[in-house]
Amino acid sequence: MTLEASIPAPTQPDRLAKNSVGLAHIVFFVVAAAAPLTAVVGASPAAFAFGNGAGVPGAFVLAGLLYLIFSVGFTAMSRHVGGAGAFYTYITHGIGKPAGVGGAFMALVTYSAVQIAIYGLFGFFMAGAVAPLGLALPWWAWSFAALVVVLICGQRNIAFSGAILGVCMIAEIAILLLLDVGIVFTGGGPEGMNLSSFAPSAVFGPGLGVALVFVIGSFIGFEATAIFGEEAENPEKTIPRATYVAVTLITLFYAFSTWAIVQFYGPSKVQAVANAGLDSFYFNAANSVLGAWASQVMNVLLITSLFACILSFHNTLNRYFFALGREGLAVRALGKVHPKHGSPYVAGLIQSVAAAVILGLFVAFGADPYTVVFSWMAALAGIGILLVQVLVSVAIIMFFRKTPTSHGIWTTIIAPVTGLVGLLGSLVLVTANLSLLSGSDSLIVKAFPYAMVVVGILGAIFAVRVKKSQPVLYASLGKVFE
Repeated sequence: MTLEASIPAPTQPDRLAKNSVGLAHIVFFVVAAAAPLTAVVGASPAAFAFGNGAGVPGAFVLAGLLYLIFSVGFTAMSRHVGGAGAFYTYITHGIGKPAGVGGAFMALVTYSAVQIAIYGLFGFFMAGAVAPLGLALPWWAWSFAALVVVLICGQRNIAFSGAILGVCMIAEIAILLLLDVGIVFTGGGPEGMNLSSFAPSAVFGPGLGVALVFVIGSFIGFEATAIFGEEAENPEKTIPRATYVAVTLITLFYAFSTWAIVQFYGPSKVQAVANAGLDSFYFNAANSVLGAWASQVMNVLLITSLFACILSFHNTLNRYFFALGREGLAVRALGKVHPKHGSPYVAGLIQSVAAAVILGLFVAFGADPYTVVFSWMAALAGIGILLVQVLVSVAIIMFFRKTPTSHGIWTTIIAPVTGLVGLLGSLVLVTANLSLLSGSDSLIVKAFPYAMVVVGILGAIFAVRVKKSQPVLYASLGKVFE
């Protein structure tokens, strides 16, 4: 993306299609971005193996409570500010324009990293799934094919993507619920059924910090509710409801699914079993409880889950590029919407090309799709999203300190401060365990936290330069969404 400081201030910006999505569509986007099957089957085995073992379900509850508390101030502020800029708009109104642009830069890098990570993982699993059928294509061929399909879907009306995400989400949740219910109806495993996974001694036992590294990453994307504020039906009510519904559903589903697998293997054995085979942890359980067909279906749905995740983040990222283009901080064409579908189609094309270039660089250097493309980019995204969420928490606190509202002290001070402390603690834990999260001791990976901070600083410096060279443009930042 080429940033221009010499673009005139926006006068009559294009608008995204209003009333395009309702509560259900937004929840689909958010839950699909969380990729339930990918998070449970892909991420939780590592949390069991390296973290607090049987206490992992309780760790998911802790993370869910943290994000519900964060959502109190987040959704309250959405009634006063909003639009496709989401975090950018929040930080701009709360802290200031330089911080808002810096946050936007970090958000762009974060969501781009997530997208690249999932493209790599999709190619990896897709290549493995079709190889037995005699179609031996390299992983990157499937990644680029997915990129083209996602681009086409993203050009359509947002409800079109919402419908696709809804189907994928229902299918992946259904297979996991079948496994969960099957475990419950068979009475669990050798140690029977119990709720010890939620006991304080299990949740706060050794390894909680490591478990949270994987657990927090499973919630990335829930904040996307605010990004669709301009396209939502009755956004003042829809956005808060969608946020609470999405976070609650994600938390309950993760906690229930991980609790069920603990019952299958037994609280005293689940950590050792996960250590013995991360990739077969859930598939072996599905074979035993439901039959061989279940693990085969789970393999297919894992691929559709990854596709749904990419599509959701593609739409999220489009709206960040769109926001910067419409504000005049980037090429103005990024702020254009499709004349028929009302979608940010130019932003979608540009960011897809950028993703293709980055994927091409990984391919050129012979990077492994799982241990490098996915693991490294997921680690970068984990750091980035926490840094941006910390900025948003500070912005919420500052916004309500200077803005008279009818909200109570819980909404404007207690919840935002509590959320800020929790997010800072999570950021420290993720940074301290970055090598474990990424699976690498590379100096490049260790530099990720510093690199993200530098990205934010560069964004702030760019905003200051705009203030000096184009004061009219600078004065309009953040107002185009009001």
